[in-house]
Parts: sequence; C-alpha cells; structure tokens
Amino acid sequence: MTVIDRRIEEWLKEQVSAESNPRRRERLKSGLGHATIEFLRSIWYPTIGNLDHLYPEWELRDLNNKYRYLDLAYMPLGAKGCIEIHGYRSHARDIEAWRFKDLCMKQALLGLDDWLFLPIAYLSIKEEPELCRQLALSFVGKFVAMPVTAGLGWDEAETLRFARRLLRPFTSEELAAHLQRSDRQARRTLQELVDKNLLLNIGDKQRYRVYKLADLTVNR
Repeated sequence: MTVIDRRIEEWLKEQVSAESNPRRRERLKSGLGHATIEFLRSIWYPTIGNLDHLYPEWELRDLNNKYRYLDLAYMPLGAKGCIEIHGYRSHARDIEAWRFKDLCMKQALLGLDDWLFLPIAYLSIKEEPELCRQLALSFVGKFVAMPVTAGLGWDEAETLRFARRLLRPFTSEELAAHLQRSDRQARRTLQELVDKNLLLNIGDKQRYRVYKLADLTVNR
C-alpha cells in the first residue's frame, strides 16, 4: 500500500468515525467508487497535497427538499464546492432517461443554491491527468489561496497564482496586464521562473512564446 493509499484509507475511517447521520455513515462504510478513489489517488492528493475540507458522500437537501449525495464536497470555511466523478458506463449514451434528467436537475438545483460544480470524467482522469490536476488547482483556487514556493518575490508568487487559476498556457502580455507591469518586466519575471523550473515556456518563436506551470504535482 502506498503512502497516498494509506492516507486515503485513514481519511475515510475518520469520516466514518465522525459521522452521526446513519444514512451517510452507511454509504461511507460501503466504500467509495473506483473512479472517486482513482481521482483522489492520482489527481487530488498528488496535486493539492492533503484531503483537508474534503467530504465524500456528503448529504444535503436540494431546493426540492430531496436528499442528494455528492461524490466529494469541498467546504473550506463554509464554502460550497462539489466534485462529481462521472464513470463512462453510467453516463454514456445508454444512460437511462430518468437518470440523465435527474443528474441535470441535481446540478441545476445545487447550482442555484450557490454550489460550485466540478464534473470530472473517469476517462479524463486516465487519459488527461495533467489537465485534471490543473482543474483541481483552479477549483481550490476559487476558495483558498494556494501556497507558493518560499523565497519568491511578489511578482513571481503572483505569477504562479495566476498560472494556477488559468486552464491554459498564457502570454507575457496577459501576465503584464494582470500584474500591471510592462511587457518587458513580465518577460523578466517569467524567465526567472523558467530558470527556477517553476514554469515552462512553449513555442519555438520568441515572439509567440506562451507559458505554463512546469509541474502540477507536489512532492509528498
């Protein structure tokens, strides 16, 4: 068993032990689905570095007074984030009409109740893990400020935060507008982060270079 697997197992036991609601407690004791475990193992924990503020099989009532269970609720300081992991077979073309309609209603009603949704397909976890890690970072960034490497200047730290919030590579002009600095100053900051192996520049031509995070995983 890996360190990550052991931490997930401990975290799940803690959730069961702390839960007094018999309905949610029973769901937790039944275990999490394979897709949810794989998301935690290969995307969330390596990227975020912890399972803080994360609650599996979270129970709530929607605006129609119907019980709903979220695959993963993310609730730092009372915030309301929901991560739903969609398996291929259960959400493919042959999904039952009533189930598809109920899924749409669930997301609509919870969205109106100010929940921020992050739907992730299981196939994306397996085939596009880097993109999923970027999604996880951006999702967390909606609620909390992500830590950055110690010893960075303000421009460098803010550049990394900016990169984490985006779901795509960015140009020096975009960073300059964000930092309210000249393009020359933005390019200098970007090059310093490239030299520190925190950013990668992409593109063969100097004029058209774009930048992205060098590595979305944390060392744990």
